[in-house]
Amino acid sequence: MTVYFDNSSTTRVCPEAADAVVRAMTESYGNPSNTHARGREAKRILEEARTQVADALGCDPAEIYFTSGGTESDNWALMAGWQLMRHRGKRIVSTAIEHDAVRNTLKKLERDGAQVVTLMPDAAGRVSADALTEALTEDTVLVSVMLVNNETGAVNDIAAMTAEVRKRCPNALFHTDAVQGLLKIPFTPKGLGADLISVSSHKIHGPKGAGALYIRKGLRLPAILSGGGQENQRRPGTEPLPAIAGFGAAAAAGKAAFADSADGMRRLRAYTAEKISEALPDAVITGEGDAPHILNLSLPGYRSEVLLNFLDAEGIAVSKGSACRKGARSHVLEAMGLPMPVIDGAIRVSFCRYNTAEECDYFIEKLTAAAKTIRHR
Repeated sequence: MTVYFDNSSTTRVCPEAADAVVRAMTESYGNPSNTHARGREAKRILEEARTQVADALGCDPAEIYFTSGGTESDNWALMAGWQLMRHRGKRIVSTAIEHDAVRNTLKKLERDGAQVVTLMPDAAGRVSADALTEALTEDTVLVSVMLVNNETGAVNDIAAMTAEVRKRCPNALFHTDAVQGLLKIPFTPKGLGADLISVSSHKIHGPKGAGALYIRKGLRLPAILSGGGQENQRRPGTEPLPAIAGFGAAAAAGKAAFADSADGMRRLRAYTAEKISEALPDAVITGEGDAPHILNLSLPGYRSEVLLNFLDAEGIAVSKGSACRKGARSHVLEAMGLPMPVIDGAIRVSFCRYNTAEECDYFIEKLTAAAKTIRHR
């Protein structure tokens, strides 16, 4: 049996998205910027995908700008936001649990003169609105707090945070990385109150190579690339139409299945956590299961790399955290103040709408076997 429980890293492409990709590559392969028939058809597909992504997000299609993925969207939001706002102040507020696409961009902005304040999470992995409120000053010009943490599934109260920012720093921009939130938890840009929202295709059963940045209508965010006039002159470069078409199709399919999908993933998460606690009483379940699709657990005293290799040999794919970290110790779990044995024994299990209870049973069986086998070595 093979089991893929690494859906927070990337997902399998759904049939609707795969079909859209193939059609865009083999039938509607024109350049959307051209005015001939092939170009016009490509432009129609581009705008249809924009509408599909906007519909899944709950915003106006004119507020969706396609990118190469979540990393580019995060980089664009922060770098352009800083460029736009730096004349008003130097302070940027973020958190210690952000994805590296945010963390490393903020390090770059610090070298450019920004004063970055980093908020710590609580024991459940969340950053409170109160903590953000205390960090806000009159020279705060940019705030970036992720919606759903990619390692623990902790959900931050972005709506409460933006409300505080609007009261205390009305001119500041608020960005949220919602890559792990789209079609996993219910939200809309209006409900969150954010100015800038990053999302990605390959986390929702779309192809890699496409993402989007929501830019609030009326916000004149600068481009960070130079080139032609694509994406309303804000994101130059010929659009990767196959990836974008697949993103749109995945967004439409995901929205149609959202309620059942989220409920199914939540049941699988709860079931797996309960059975692991029964089979392995020393296991530690990290966080409180805010998001339906992420289960972070640890076997203290074991090494996550060894557990992952054992499971991989049994046909099971899980991870020790963010795929972008490539072996480094989790900065998220460190920020939560967890003991080193818990951090070093942590693995992330992440579900999708295609996973089954039978796969959970197989995973629990093999994880239990791994713990017993490795212990006797």
